[in-house]
Amino acid sequence: MQVTQCLHAAVLISDLKQAEYFYGNVLGLSKVERALKYPGVWYQVGELQFHLIVAPDFVPSKLQNPEKWGRNPHIAFAVTNLEAAKNQLNAHNCATQISASGRNAIFTQDPDGNIIELSQL
Repeated sequence: MQVTQCLHAAVLISDLKQAEYFYGNVLGLSKVERALKYPGVWYQVGELQFHLIVAPDFVPSKLQNPEKWGRNPHIAFAVTNLEAAKNQLNAHNCATQISASGRNAIFTQDPDGNIIELSQL
């Protein structure tokens, strides 16, 4: 077997309206207009699709490493300007954490506690 590409990633969420605001307005991801047979939404990020799936009884798991968010399950997105990304998150009162590795990256959490890494390449 030879894996050649990541096609999509999916995370569970509890509130579609809150998640759409965070991913669409705060992060600025492009929504994929598509009829779904379940409550959720898809976003296009480069060649990757990012799926949000509503699970009404979803309970976020406790962070295994609350001091270093990057050492927990997360998804990473590239940004063109990390300082602008941090300012955008701060403007929306989103908590951030600088990468402990020293890389040019920060971490934040969506309304359900899913961790998002933003890296300037």
